[in-house]
Amino acid sequence: MKPTLLVVELWGVGDLAIATPFLRAASERYAVTLLAKPYAKDMQARFWPQIEVVPFVAPWTAFRRKYRLWNWPWREIFELRKLARQHFDAALSARWDPRDHLLLMMMRAGRRFGFSRLRSRMFLTDPVPRPAPTAHRYENWRALGRALDVELPAQYQLGIQRRQHRGEVLIHSGAAQPVRVWPLDRCASVVRRLRQNHYRVQVACDPDQRAWWLEAGEQTIATPRTVAELLRLMDSAGVFIGNDSGPSHLAALCGVPTFTVFGPQLPEWFAPLHPAGEVVEGKPCPYKPCSDYCRFQTPYCINNISEEEVWRRVAPFVDRMLAREASPTAFA
Repeated sequence: MKPTLLVVELWGVGDLAIATPFLRAASERYAVTLLAKPYAKDMQARFWPQIEVVPFVAPWTAFRRKYRLWNWPWREIFELRKLARQHFDAALSARWDPRDHLLLMMMRAGRRFGFSRLRSRMFLTDPVPRPAPTAHRYENWRALGRALDVELPAQYQLGIQRRQHRGEVLIHSGAAQPVRVWPLDRCASVVRRLRQNHYRVQVACDPDQRAWWLEAGEQTIATPRTVAELLRLMDSAGVFIGNDSGPSHLAALCGVPTFTVFGPQLPEWFAPLHPAGEVVEGKPCPYKPCSDYCRFQTPYCINNISEEEVWRRVAPFVDRMLAREASPTAFA
């Protein structure tokens, strides 16, 4: 019988995507239970069907008003005690977050692995040295893997294969926070220029952007509201263009080459894991990375990325990834 392992990853779709190589590798040696937001259920069937998912929305992962304790879902929190009765052999979190570490202790796991911060070492039986501050977040999972004798390949050796079909260009204009959204009018110009060069383009957006796109004349706009709907869109995509967001990471995980426009965060930390992916980095700011709490009235780091700057990069990227039979001068 396999030893049991509880993995805590309570944040975004992108975080779960980055965790996926670890989850797959760990499930070969451990019976893995994943505590994550409910959309992990949508990812489970495709990426880690052998893992048990326990859905939980941690109130401290809210973007605003996260510490209004009277609004916390105390019933759901207390119901997590049922996990403690499973007596996990090991439990871990890849975030240096004392709240996660306290949760690990509450689960009464035999061994508790994590990156100590603000004296959270007291909650861990096996504190793990944190990777270099400049390292990609994937390296956190590699470090935890080594502590559990689960070997993960280096980022550049990940076996994510590029799709071989010539699908459509999927452009997703949304992101979890407004400071990560490249201006929609510039995104629409890129869509128009791609179509002028005879590419099929599917535009997808967040629900609050739908009216803007319809007014701009986009009649076939997709507005996926679940991860499952996003995954269905990925199945028709040959290239993905989007912001630093969950959809970009999902695309990479599905084998779709990604072109990602960054704003307040750092590509060296969060670039999607597809080996053929490319990024445009946000403009310099003394407060970067700012964790989406912008000190200015407008997020200059992403708003100051021009249409031409993106087009110069995205045009040859799409041409190369979709292996067009047209002349290499097709993009003018």
